[in-house]
Amino acid sequence: MKQIKTVMLCCLMLLLAPWNAEAQEISEGNLKKAAQWVASLNLDDVAKQQRVTNVIATHLQAIADWHNAHLNLIPDGSINPLTGKKLSAVDRQIIADSGQPVSIRQALLDGLNAELSPEQVEQILDLYTIGKVAFTMKAYREIVPDMSAEDEAVLMNNLKEARLMAIDYKNMKAISGIFEIFKTKNEQYFTQTGRDWRTIYKAYVEKLKANKK
Repeated sequence: MKQIKTVMLCCLMLLLAPWNAEAQEISEGNLKKAAQWVASLNLDDVAKQQRVTNVIATHLQAIADWHNAHLNLIPDGSINPLTGKKLSAVDRQIIADSGQPVSIRQALLDGLNAELSPEQVEQILDLYTIGKVAFTMKAYREIVPDMSAEDEAVLMNNLKEARLMAIDYKNMKAISGIFEIFKTKNEQYFTQTGRDWRTIYKAYVEKLKANKK
């Protein structure tokens, strides 16, 4: 009970901890990453390139600053109150980073949408998450080749929701952890619609093994 109270107190501290986005200084690394991402869009307006670069770099710095300032508020050894198991390092990162103000993400989205087309915005979000939406969707199509258009729409919607949430996180382990939440949701979707995911996946693995012989 004491450990559960500790975790709950830490989460409350995350919500109450002061946050001053205006005070941040953008690192050279975040500026460079943002510039590389914007360069991939091949924009022909130099002023727009700079504005979009600033929007992205500001967001990258904000999530890094929040992560660094709040990670240690979740002590090593804290437990998941639902399972009683010790939180992993990634669990602690996800809990800490999930407490950041919604305004951090919204500032990024507002800035991107003001300057870019919807397709270009998606391209930037994919760069944040190293193309996990397309990669994971490709795997689903291989595992479940007879998916309907409705199936694809449900899976894609969940993956895009994962991508949107994942841009709040500083490193790839935490980003992958967010995608795992929605991959589980997709697997549950198949089971809930009369297609046991474990059976589907087992058949896929057996087919792969057969093809290697």
